[in-house]
Amino acid sequence: MNDTIPHRLTTLGHPQRLELFRLLMRRYPDRLPAGEIGAALGLKPSTLSAYLSALSQAGLITQTRAGTSLLYAIAMEEVRETFDVLLNDCCRGRPDICPPAPLSEGDIAMTDRKYSVLFICTGNSARSILAETILRDLAGDRFTAYSAGTIPYSELNPFALQVLRDKEHDITPLRAKNISEFQGADAPHLDFVFTVCDLAANETCPPWPGQPISGHWGMPDPVKAQGTEAERALAFQQTYGALRRRIEAFTALPLTSLDRISLQSAVDDIGRN
Repeated sequence: MNDTIPHRLTTLGHPQRLELFRLLMRRYPDRLPAGEIGAALGLKPSTLSAYLSALSQAGLITQTRAGTSLLYAIAMEEVRETFDVLLNDCCRGRPDICPPAPLSEGDIAMTDRKYSVLFICTGNSARSILAETILRDLAGDRFTAYSAGTIPYSELNPFALQVLRDKEHDITPLRAKNISEFQGADAPHLDFVFTVCDLAANETCPPWPGQPISGHWGMPDPVKAQGTEAERALAFQQTYGALRRRIEAFTALPLTSLDRISLQSAVDDIGRN
């Protein structure tokens, strides 16, 4: 084992540097500005700069410039190298002492069945509600759609509900929910989990049972739109259109013919596009 791997492990041994690393892993393949990272983790600029520098020097994250901003992302090739060394050097490649994570039913291949999809945002008042309704009406015969928020209490946004009424969707089943409903022993099995806002994607959530395919489809919050009532309503119309395009692309994927890695890549591409 060369000196690089111990350096990386030492760097990750610091709790807050590890939390920063975990945040960028959750958002991979996104590149995040330092300001968003600092706000998500509650770090002072000087402290954040030191942590980013340490992770960069260890080769665990990359730094790129976009205009006047510096963007940070996981250096995935180097991270995989680190994990490989731990498994092959420390465990001697023995699956009996360092087995991979157990596979769920859907990890080997998707079967021809009805899939469950959860959309998450902070409030479960607009974007996730729109996504739940669009998927239910576009492909309710193939998917069971859910939505939830990360804050304890919320209520449905009236502009979001009006957009759905205008598009002739049934809003009767809708209610604001917390993600805790989907994390207990009696929670429904989930095949896909999508975050549709950056704040929710930046928050730490326990691992989902069964290792569902996850993706980040972040977009601006229409609730924060300013201006006249017509201008605010337009923001919700635009959000609806963007979500519908992504969900149409998702429902068009040949799920039963894609392996897990290919399916994850396709989900990521939808979020980027």
